[in-house]
Amino acid sequence: MKVFSVHRGDGPIVLGQPHGGTHVPDDIAARLNDVGRGLADTDWHINRLYDGLLDDVTVVQSHVHRYVIDANRDPAGGSLYHGQNTTTLVPLTDFDGQPIWKVGQEPSDDEVEDRRQTFHAPYHAALRDELDRVQSKYGVAILFDCHSIRSLIPFLFDGELPVFNTGTNGGQTCDPAIEQAVHDTASRADGFTSVLNGRFRGGWTTRHYGRPTEGVHAIQMEIAQRAYMDESPPWGWRADRAAQLRPHLKTMLTRLNDLALSGALTAQGAQK
Repeated sequence: MKVFSVHRGDGPIVLGQPHGGTHVPDDIAARLNDVGRGLADTDWHINRLYDGLLDDVTVVQSHVHRYVIDANRDPAGGSLYHGQNTTTLVPLTDFDGQPIWKVGQEPSDDEVEDRRQTFHAPYHAALRDELDRVQSKYGVAILFDCHSIRSLIPFLFDGELPVFNTGTNGGQTCDPAIEQAVHDTASRADGFTSVLNGRFRGGWTTRHYGRPTEGVHAIQMEIAQRAYMDESPPWGWRADRAAQLRPHLKTMLTRLNDLALSGALTAQGAQK
């Protein structure tokens, strides 16, 4: 089983997809309880959702499920959202706050470190390599981190989540023009709700790689899953809904591609 895969393109944008994988090694799967084995917190169909939207885009995709280790969490174990419910580097609960491991089968600190080295580190080494490669060609690189989540999760947030949740950690992880292009497209998308730096302000990946003054820009898009799929097992793809959503994602990526190629996003010209 491959930990990750890379589809290498020639353009300035890299799509990160850390949560679409469903692989759980057999020895780890045997320790998950019934809740954990449901894998409910997967970013279902995320690769399919973005497939073919932009020519020459690079995609770095993890194949390992986030219950094994979460590739969008701080490898040192720090919390992304202080004072709010969230899950950890190796989650102990699902997004509803329910335990996912059999009693007494929770991973030890040594196991967490082993999984970090085996699964987390290789994915991020590949992501770093692709960003470096893209930046060496264009002078800049844009990481667009692709996520999705159920619309209603009281443990994590109140009410129904907007469809488009754009995260830049308060504008720190990318040039303002990138933030504006994505959020403007989202806010103008007829029939879809949106928010900028709401409950999801960008995970560890976005915050770690987003260094606009160094020419590397990162932005996270968290999509409410009702916009393209069924939000209950068997988590089916809804082609009718996806057909309404995908053109807006295509517009976002096209605008970012044009920005990168325009020369307006040089490290020296970055405003943050």
